Amino acid sequence: MRRLSFLDRFLAVWILLAMAGGLGLGRLVPGLGDALAGVTVTGVSLPIALGLLVMMYPVLAKVRYDRLDTVTRDRRLIVPSLVLNWIVGPALMFALAWAFLPDLPEYRTGLIIVGLARCIAMVIIWNDLAGGDRESAAVLVALNSVFQVVAFAGLGWFYLSVLPGWLGLERTALDVSVWEIARSVLIFLGIPLLAGYATRRLGERARGRAWYEARLLPRIGPFALYGLLFTVVVLFALQGDAITARPLDVVRIALPLLVYFAVMWAGSLAVGRAVGLDHPKATTLAFTAAGNNFELAIAVAIASFGAASGQALAGVVGPLIEVPVLIGLVHVGLAARRFFPRTVPTAGQAVLPEGSAHV
Repeated sequence: MRRLSFLDRFLAVWILLAMAGGLGLGRLVPGLGDALAGVTVTGVSLPIALGLLVMMYPVLAKVRYDRLDTVTRDRRLIVPSLVLNWIVGPALMFALAWAFLPDLPEYRTGLIIVGLARCIAMVIIWNDLAGGDRESAAVLVALNSVFQVVAFAGLGWFYLSVLPGWLGLERTALDVSVWEIARSVLIFLGIPLLAGYATRRLGERARGRAWYEARLLPRIGPFALYGLLFTVVVLFALQGDAITARPLDVVRIALPLLVYFAVMWAGSLAVGRAVGLDHPKATTLAFTAAGNNFELAIAVAIASFGAASGQALAGVVGPLIEVPVLIGLVHVGLAARRFFPRTVPTAGQAVLPEGSAHV
């Protein structure tokens, strides 16, 4: 920890302060939430969209794109990731939502939508912080994006209408088009991915890889943290009134989310260890399986049920719980290295604590 920068060392503190600051702004500044929500991109506030793009770009600029082919051939990583993300994750969230919120259908539906929206944004930050493999994260995020476009609407229909009908439970309709999902993926992943790839190719071509990684990356790297903190402030400013006005509802929504993140992350890390992945790739598997695409979940909830709906509030509570929990799991993931065989890190793997791979 002593070798980390001041910003990296106290990252959890900055995030908690950003959350508190956003909630305070949402309560103290009249009309701020309405102003921030006034301009949207795919149903998400434009300031949040900009923050996410700034957050993801530096990490994607770090990826060694010439190594991606070795990741795509690794079935020990790809197959468990698809199973955990698209079978286990949605099913677990469905079970937890019904177990914890049987009498609150709006919040229950919101949680199920969160479970269907697999992470393609913030997971890149958590993976980098925990010493995960950047190239593996890029590939798994891309796969999640493709499956999100293809499967989200169908899975929403299955978990909100078909499966409850089979079980004799209350059904819910979800009005979302494939194009809306594809547009969200293209904006929140496609733009920073293209920018990161172009930066690396042009930078290495102009000055060489040594200059690119020793000089340019350290300059743009801190912007990922700035984008993350800005996003957190805006996100909680948007829903400050709703969160502080209904604290007991927030607690009830938070409980199944806490169980979900803990079970998905720990279970996925154990799966990675069992199938023989090294620590960086197992860490990547755990974070890509445990994280959720809250921006898509919020956009779908708002489009289908309205901005003031319980479904939208459940979507907002998602990152309220996910951000501090996954920050804690970053430290757990770093400590878990002792349970994995020691390996020589490749160029795309973070080396901690000898060299910070943090944002």
